[in-house]
Amino acid sequence: MTDLISTGRSRIEWIRSRMPLLARARADFAESRPFAGRRIGMSLHLEPKTAVLLETLQAGGAEIIATGNHGSTQDDIVAVLRDGGMSLFGARDDTLEQHHANVQAVLDAAPDMLLDNGADLAAGIIAQGRTATLIGGTEETTSGGIRLRDELADAVPFPVIVINDSLLKAIGENRHAVGQSVVESFMRITNLMVPGRHFVVVGYGWCGRGIAQYLRALGGQVAVVELDVLKAFEAALDGYRVGSAADLAGWADVVITATGHPGVIGDEVFDRLRDGAVLANSGHFPWEIDVARLKARAASVTTVDQAIERIDLPDGRHVVLIADGRMFNLAGPHPKGNSLEAMDLGFLLQVLSLERIATAADSLAAGAQPVPADLEREIATRFLAALDASR
Repeated sequence: MTDLISTGRSRIEWIRSRMPLLARARADFAESRPFAGRRIGMSLHLEPKTAVLLETLQAGGAEIIATGNHGSTQDDIVAVLRDGGMSLFGARDDTLEQHHANVQAVLDAAPDMLLDNGADLAAGIIAQGRTATLIGGTEETTSGGIRLRDELADAVPFPVIVINDSLLKAIGENRHAVGQSVVESFMRITNLMVPGRHFVVVGYGWCGRGIAQYLRALGGQVAVVELDVLKAFEAALDGYRVGSAADLAGWADVVITATGHPGVIGDEVFDRLRDGAVLANSGHFPWEIDVARLKARAASVTTVDQAIERIDLPDGRHVVLIADGRMFNLAGPHPKGNSLEAMDLGFLLQVLSLERIATAADSLAAGAQPVPADLEREIATRFLAALDASR
């Protein structure tokens, strides 16, 4: 355990030194203590950048009760945070059943604020009727925003600021950071080259735009699948081939999903994939590729390493599945995730939005809503100053 804490602490120290926006917020919070007496329940990837986020909330007086997301928890980071007095649940090798138990443990601690990722906590606390003492929270992802507005529509009696609605996050984190980290993770996990390879990016939201952009910048041939005709129009004018997933399946060497929706890659695509095609998901939930159906069709499944499976089909073709369909830039081996600067920006959106909830929840409407405009302007100003963009 001592070695685990030492390793995690060294990693966190490096990342903390490169997150000046959170450093300023941490110093401000140490004086203003906006979260004094508050218990924040969190479900978010437990990795080094998240540790700096949680330190910042703790400096503001928050009690932290947290779990990670399934498959992305980093055990050395959990060890450090527990050593610092936080109540954390979860481990890297947790089963999905154990992950659900971890989420329930956070809910059982009766938080009065939520920092959610995928709306797991919000959905659970609403289903269990535990909303009476909850003043509000934040939601990190597109997937969680969709759940709040569709599955949980009209059922959320407290304000939830959806960080992913922010244009700052869309540009800085989703387009540029996700784009960069997904392409880097593909190369690192598979050891395959990008130049000349055929990539199909499913979804042309901000994450899909970034993935397509960075693949093409490295020489990949890129096609886009997008059901929204206006986004498909944009992709076409951006110079990408545009078509349906089924029509592009036979052309693709690699298919990367980035939609936030379940079941976008299923039987129709599996039937048409070329031999050796690679399937990978960058969305929050492991549901965009119908992994259960793919494996049910398989003649055999071979584990190549902890992030690669070879799935042989009865007709003689095989496909390669990355990270069992989970978010592969955080679920693969030696994960780095999004860049430090982008997460510094995104997590400043988180902490200032949570501060707004803690200090002025009564001024906000119930339900999912975007980051307040004044916070976006303030954060953009701080980021440009930290970037020294005038050089």
